[in-house]
Amino acid sequence: MLSGPNFAHEIAEGLPAAAVLAAPELSEAHRLAEQLSSSVFRLYASQDCVGVQLGGAAKNVIAIAAGITIGAKLGENARAALVTRGLAETARLATALGGSPATLSGLAGMGDLLLTCTGASSRNYQMGLALGRGVQTEDALAALPGVAEGATTASALLGLAHRHGVSVPIIETVSGFLANTLTLSQAQEALLNRPLKAE
Repeated sequence: MLSGPNFAHEIAEGLPAAAVLAAPELSEAHRLAEQLSSSVFRLYASQDCVGVQLGGAAKNVIAIAAGITIGAKLGENARAALVTRGLAETARLATALGGSPATLSGLAGMGDLLLTCTGASSRNYQMGLALGRGVQTEDALAALPGVAEGATTASALLGLAHRHGVSVPIIETVSGFLANTLTLSQAQEALLNRPLKAE
């Protein structure tokens, strides 16, 4: 599994980047990382295939939430809170599936999340911006130059979380928003009016 904070066009341009390469055997991950790294593309080895895969999938859903927040002019504070709490729920789900929460603090988690939730080239973030500005889901998808994976990943991750008894309120809210079963004000209320708890 290869994942990390990388826009393909920047890799193609030879701009510096880093990613994580996971394999069931750590020695194999190290071997491949050494073979595929270059002077501008640094690879880190990992044995946590579950965490790397989940981080790469969930960040697209959180990026839609981040885009909605900025598109609706809810502020940078709200986006930072969503990204941080989105990372926490992704780590909970990874742990339930046998992954390591530490993986989510690295390139395949926080790194990829930061890029996807802020970068202008992020299709998922751009879709969220459109949704936050009032564009309907189908129209926002149709206007994208590529695929916003988070649009279909949200419901799949929600189902996975339900099967494993993991609370994922941001993923659940994005899923409802995409399905047009929640309005923006309802989504905001669903997240902010949850019972208070320790972090």
